[in-house]
Amino acid sequence: MVRRILSDSQWARVALLLPGKNGDPGRSARDNREFLEAVLWMARTGAPWRDLPSEFGLWNSVFQRFRRWAHKGVFERVFKELSAAADFEYVLVDGSIVRLHQHGAGAQGGPAAKPSVARGVAQARRSA
Repeated sequence: MVRRILSDSQWARVALLLPGKNGDPGRSARDNREFLEAVLWMARTGAPWRDLPSEFGLWNSVFQRFRRWAHKGVFERVFKELSAAADFEYVLVDGSIVRLHQHGAGAQGGPAAKPSVARGVAQARRSA
């Protein structure tokens, strides 16, 4: 059994903010709490998605749902609601505590921009 991050009172505060509840168009999500717990576990541990415990479901399914909700702004509403509680700020991620992956520093990036042919011809004429 996975340890819960959200208390029952916190869950009650955010349950109606989540998509997939009864009355919403489309499929109803019976596991919204489990999914939100998975996202909070990821935020708390900083682990890669592939390391998500199997109790939360298939990591890729959880990740795809996470991306859909993030694009819709669901997490902004949820964390805004939860951040009002003084006992929940330890879960919220701040840029000052996030570390860069070891391969993220000093990358070369994409291909370098090459000067256009017209610019090269113009420079050649000026120097001649």
